[in-house]
Amino acid sequence: MILKSSIDKVIEIARIDEVVADYVSLKKRGSNLMGLCPFHNEKSPSFTVSPAKGFYKCFGCGKAGDSIRFVMDYEHVSYPDAIRQLAKKYQIELEETTVTDTEKLAETARENMFTVTAFAQKFYHQYLLDSEAGKAVAQTYFAERGFTDATIKKFQLGFAPEGWQQFTQEALQQQYSLPYLISTGLTIEKEGKHYDRFRDRVIFPIHNVTGRTIGFGARYLKPQTNAPKYLNSPESDIYNKSKVLYGIHHAKKSIIQNDNCYLCEGYTDVISLSQAGIENVVASSGTSLTVDQIKLISRFTKNITVLYDGDAAGIKASMRGIDLILQEGLNVRVVLFPDGDDPDSFAKRVTTETLQTYLNAEAKDFMLFKTSLLLAENNNDPIGKAKLIRNIVETIAIIPDAIIRSTYTKQCATLMDMAEAILIQEVNSIRRKTVTSQPAVELEIPIEEIIKPETTIQRNRYFEEEEAIRLLLNYAYHILQIATETETVSITVKDFMIAELEQDGIKFENEIFAQIFANLYIEE
Repeated sequence: MILKSSIDKVIEIARIDEVVADYVSLKKRGSNLMGLCPFHNEKSPSFTVSPAKGFYKCFGCGKAGDSIRFVMDYEHVSYPDAIRQLAKKYQIELEETTVTDTEKLAETARENMFTVTAFAQKFYHQYLLDSEAGKAVAQTYFAERGFTDATIKKFQLGFAPEGWQQFTQEALQQQYSLPYLISTGLTIEKEGKHYDRFRDRVIFPIHNVTGRTIGFGARYLKPQTNAPKYLNSPESDIYNKSKVLYGIHHAKKSIIQNDNCYLCEGYTDVISLSQAGIENVVASSGTSLTVDQIKLISRFTKNITVLYDGDAAGIKASMRGIDLILQEGLNVRVVLFPDGDDPDSFAKRVTTETLQTYLNAEAKDFMLFKTSLLLAENNNDPIGKAKLIRNIVETIAIIPDAIIRSTYTKQCATLMDMAEAILIQEVNSIRRKTVTSQPAVELEIPIEEIIKPETTIQRNRYFEEEEAIRLLLNYAYHILQIATETETVSITVKDFMIAELEQDGIKFENEIFAQIFANLYIEE
């Protein structure tokens, strides 16, 4: 834990105008500084920095705070990490409480692994730029892909030598430790000998959200039957492929500004789109989308647009991943590229303006896209249509937000020419099974220990909560018809009450009622 005296020193020395100026172009306005807010899109500056008060404030989105809060909000890091980042900037030595020898060794090992991967990134990049093989093979390949020198530098692309030990020998000569070369997967140990993992391949460094190199993806360019076309770093203490997204370090600022993240499949998709001006893009790098990757995106936006290349089999295979996105409460849209195109090729074929227009115009709500896709395949087959209805209902049922569930149910019922009440019944049935399949949670407070209401306000609140629980227990799955300005929405009593309570920020004060409510009906 960082000592308070060190935190106070960072707060004292880290000038708000200097910290913000690393991220935002500021102009003098009286005693303050003004600029465009980095946390939301705006054309007229409403972001104010007060050096005298050590404070920033955006009058557009409401973000405000000191130097530490700014780093936390912008970099999406924890309070201690923001302190450490500022301490490094101002060369402040932090004092921390004593850690165990085991903790020290673990942290030292991780830092040594980061040091080794940083060296490897520079080695491969320099080999691409300076070696004859790099110029003849890798630079030619990247040129054919349309990557500019600026793009190659931005993404730190590289090339691995053809020899079996060239990288390992250079690393050892530079005094890098063999155990860390092995633990990061850069060097392979076999029968007492050591070999380079990546040989004669173009290299795509993989970075974590703060920009540190944690692993590598590599592509073999020559046709060879016994060598895999793609090769990645093995998992290690600093690299877990299920928790990282390619391009997230470069994309995070644009994701925040656009409040949307484009999700594609491969390294070159990300690089080509970024070069074309679409910077809020990341890739799952060929792996199935995971909950950890979705949560990483959700730190920056609640909106994901998945980019498809038109391959029907690939679209169906990715449906489960999109269901995970919906289950995490994010909004999903889909863009389908023309036949024969993927994000990489399409970005090269059209202008930036055309690309942006296409992405905006072709983005479709995923649920309606999925329904239309499956319906087109099974509309004339009663058995197939029944299966697709079950498929759609299962997807709707995992969505946490009750209002969104109801809206999708209504729209899908129209598309499938089904009675909305039947779909609602099926959705509720699936959600009930989900709850009943979970282990029961015992009440922690005996019923006889309920605190009796004493004042009139307490009694009124008690009876209101009691009535709410009574309604839920007796009428949870009865259907309500809620009239809005544009339509009438069908929703269960349970979903309506949960939505209203969440919207108003109301929680049960009585512990017994709160536990009944959570145990029986909060299925998310």
